[in-house]
Amino acid sequence: MKAFLPLFLLLSSTLFAQEPKDPTYNQYRSWWDVVHYDLTVEAFPSDSSISGINVITLDAGSKVGMQTLQIDLQEPMQITEVKANEKIVLPKRVDDHYLINFEAKPGLNHLELKFNGKPHVPKIAPWESGIVFTKDKEGYDWIASACQDKGASIWWPCKDHPLDEADSVTVSIICKKPYTGVANGRLTTVEDLPDNKRKFTWKVTNPINNYGVNLSVGNYTYFKEDLKGEKGTLDATYYVLPRDIEKAKIQFMDAQRTIEALEYWFGAYPFYEDGYKLVQVPYLGMEHQSCVTYGNQFKNGYLGRDLSGSGWGLKFDFIIIHESGHEWFANSITHKNRADMWIHEGFTSYSESLFLEYFFGDSAGAEYVIGTRSKIANDKPIIGDYNANEPGSGDMYFKGANIIHTLRTMVNDTEKWRSILRELNATFYHQTVSSYQVEQFLAEKTGLDLEGFFNTYLRTTKIPELHYGFKKNKVFLSFKNVEKGFQIPLKLTVNGEIHEITVGTKKAKLKLEKAVESLTPNPNYYLVYRKQYL
Repeated sequence: MKAFLPLFLLLSSTLFAQEPKDPTYNQYRSWWDVVHYDLTVEAFPSDSSISGINVITLDAGSKVGMQTLQIDLQEPMQITEVKANEKIVLPKRVDDHYLINFEAKPGLNHLELKFNGKPHVPKIAPWESGIVFTKDKEGYDWIASACQDKGASIWWPCKDHPLDEADSVTVSIICKKPYTGVANGRLTTVEDLPDNKRKFTWKVTNPINNYGVNLSVGNYTYFKEDLKGEKGTLDATYYVLPRDIEKAKIQFMDAQRTIEALEYWFGAYPFYEDGYKLVQVPYLGMEHQSCVTYGNQFKNGYLGRDLSGSGWGLKFDFIIIHESGHEWFANSITHKNRADMWIHEGFTSYSESLFLEYFFGDSAGAEYVIGTRSKIANDKPIIGDYNANEPGSGDMYFKGANIIHTLRTMVNDTEKWRSILRELNATFYHQTVSSYQVEQFLAEKTGLDLEGFFNTYLRTTKIPELHYGFKKNKVFLSFKNVEKGFQIPLKLTVNGEIHEITVGTKKAKLKLEKAVESLTPNPNYYLVYRKQYL
């Protein structure tokens, strides 16, 4: 799937630096478009290995004749055979990818890749990528993938770049009875095979990012329910271990609340056609599209803890809300380059506070997101290295959420803000985007000059400092420690009354009818307040 710029962005004036180019999307990746992956895989717990076949349907456009493309597969995984349009070709290994020369024809071509090997087994998934091979408490094998950090090519061959998503995917998982193989989308067939094996085939009809493709194998049982949503009935299926099914029936009630709240703020769940799943796995969780993996021990909070310290974080199951929030930001709206991963994590972390606001009021949501500021390190910018296709600081979560909350406070109109969030999701529905596009969109829809705002918060570690002081009946204000053009429309409480003023790097003056006695900082802005004695 190829991304495009909406017309309003093409016509709007350039407020920000031009969208950076990505050298990792090279000549061997850029000329062809992934249409479909048909992935079949079998995992072998005895030696933590896997083998499989991936049949790629690709669109070569008008290209004909001998062409070279890049297929990514990280060592020690290996491709053992390649057929291009039914003809065997020899791939050339170059580090963690293969270059494949083949005779292309205009339009659709087919590439069949056989592969096997022992993928990395992570010790601390999902922060470490790979496939987890372990056993549950009953002694059954339990296998699950998690590969956001290092990419899908850590276990299966693909065009492993976020800029090009497959339009649809089929995943077939082969496993021995009594195990169940679970992947994205809808289960279409369960086929009995020799040697007491079964093949579970799942089909995804929507575009999907590579790291969102999921493999889970376990001694699962399941239950279903119909969730009520904006598009009607959303069928939900929950795969859990038999010993945990009663706990899951209680804890997974948060799924309905999640869909209700996030649809209110963001618009309809983006994948009704593929359904919604929660799948228990032996790690904390991951936003696999239409197949959210869950390992939060059936507790509220983050493994029973409130990350905000406000108390509100114990009102919901963090993994259900956070990872389901990624269905809008990560799965429907996906970054073109991992340097812009804050789009995924910032908006999704902010969705936690929106969930609280929906059910408990605006003060609950504000207190939660403000409480997470204690975890911001400001170690490096949250936008990463475009040249290396690498993400920025882990602050993309909590700082990202607070940047968005600050912008919402600047808008100062809840209904307008909600309409902006919904339009954002409608405009970039099922697309890959850049931070540049999101920034331009928000500037256009809020009507605010946000160049200095985003350059300060996203591209530096600076925390804006609001310097203020009193003199008789006047308040003097200005921002320091910011980038050029930074300005914010502020709501401040002075002498117990709310006043509005736009403040930038030049000194602004607020004149009152009587002497200034106090100024109460507004905690909803992510700022440092510095009182000056005039």
